[in-house]
Amino acid sequence: MRMTSSTIRTRWSPKRDTATPQHRRAARTAAAVAAGALALSLSACGSSDDGSGGSTGDTDETTNNVTLPKLDGTSLEVAAVWSGTEQANFKKVLQEFEKRTGAKVTFVPAQDPIINFIGSKVAGGQPPDIAMLPQPGAIKQAVDKGWAKPLGSEAAKELGENYSQGWQDIGKVGGKQYGVYYKAANKSLIWYNNQVFENAGASEPETWPDLLNTAQTVFDSGVTPFSVGGAEGWTLTDWFENVYLSQAGPEKYDQLAKHEIKWTDPSVKDALTTLAQVWGKPDWIAGGANGALQTDFPASVTQVFTGGDQPKAAMVAAGDFAQVNIPSSMKIGTDAKVFPFPAVGDNGPVVSGGDAAVILEDSKGSQALATWLASPDAASIQAKLGGYLSPNKNVPNSDYPNAVQQKIAKALIDAGDDFRFDMSDQAPQAFGGTPGKGEWKILQDFLKNPKDIAGTQAKLEAEAAAAYGN
Repeated sequence: MRMTSSTIRTRWSPKRDTATPQHRRAARTAAAVAAGALALSLSACGSSDDGSGGSTGDTDETTNNVTLPKLDGTSLEVAAVWSGTEQANFKKVLQEFEKRTGAKVTFVPAQDPIINFIGSKVAGGQPPDIAMLPQPGAIKQAVDKGWAKPLGSEAAKELGENYSQGWQDIGKVGGKQYGVYYKAANKSLIWYNNQVFENAGASEPETWPDLLNTAQTVFDSGVTPFSVGGAEGWTLTDWFENVYLSQAGPEKYDQLAKHEIKWTDPSVKDALTTLAQVWGKPDWIAGGANGALQTDFPASVTQVFTGGDQPKAAMVAAGDFAQVNIPSSMKIGTDAKVFPFPAVGDNGPVVSGGDAAVILEDSKGSQALATWLASPDAASIQAKLGGYLSPNKNVPNSDYPNAVQQKIAKALIDAGDDFRFDMSDQAPQAFGGTPGKGEWKILQDFLKNPKDIAGTQAKLEAEAAAAYGN
């Protein structure tokens, strides 16, 4: 379940009421305020009456804001890397499309990296009609290879009515619209078991030193502080990106993302040194490094919220989408709480991911499905089910099932066009998005041996230079 994609990046101060963005582009005040509001309000959010993380929404009653053709006899396939509850919830969205059009839609489970999976399907003459691509670079690659097809007028119209220009632009290649960003995610969050915190007398941290103190307090109470889903390398890049963005700042972040500075830069050394303050303490990580490297993302979340007063860990760094892996017995905002990833530098990070629907087989049916996924009707169905965040500005905020999710969703929409992409997803696939290779593998090795900072930097630089070609 790959959750890294586009990144919305602003900066907020946990000690002030307004954010202080420092970006190259001007006119970012509104987005920065939204990010700051999110940071300051998350810990205060209580749950709504149905504040579980599971499928609590009523999807039987749906509004009809989009015109779709009759497609009786049409069969379509949609490929995505989603699994578990996330896949099940998306299938409900596809079922409503079937109900409205008469088409039959089959979900095709894909493997990471999905662009390689798509390539094998294309080579075999059986590409899916639509693929949900989790990387902007993957969209460009699909276009460059001639696999992706532009959106038609109906889908483009729906996109224009429901998305800010920024969300439209990140789905474009060469000025043409290819992607519908159906899903987004705020990944600068740390979820925690409130009962463990209360038993330990721990408080929500605002800064990195605060986080280390909170972790020690939790450890002294008899519970391992952190759960890490290290079996999936993207979780480790998320840790690095949050630390690096906050500590090095947005300009350095942009430069490293483009390989305009090397991974041997002192700023990377600083970030890895900071990470080692957590990763270098095996007793602070559930199962130690070896256990973390055998733990996938869903399990990394679940083990924080099962086990009563003695879960395997107290905290997990994970996006809003982690809610689908929190047991329904744990109320969001009451039993399962969340705080923004703490500030390592002067300001804390805000990093977000997403997935775009891209047409591979152009037809009346695939264009209609892309139109459907660009509509608020489709997004509202999954919003009600929890663990999902839409960049569609016309999805009612009240459709999200709890106050925490509503705050996160509002901040995303209020951010408008202020976007930055996840660093690993801006990189060539071989470096930033392939299991067992590149940044994913090197950070997994660093989790096992966090003392080897210089060696890790050298490996990162060697692999990045080869992938970027410079």
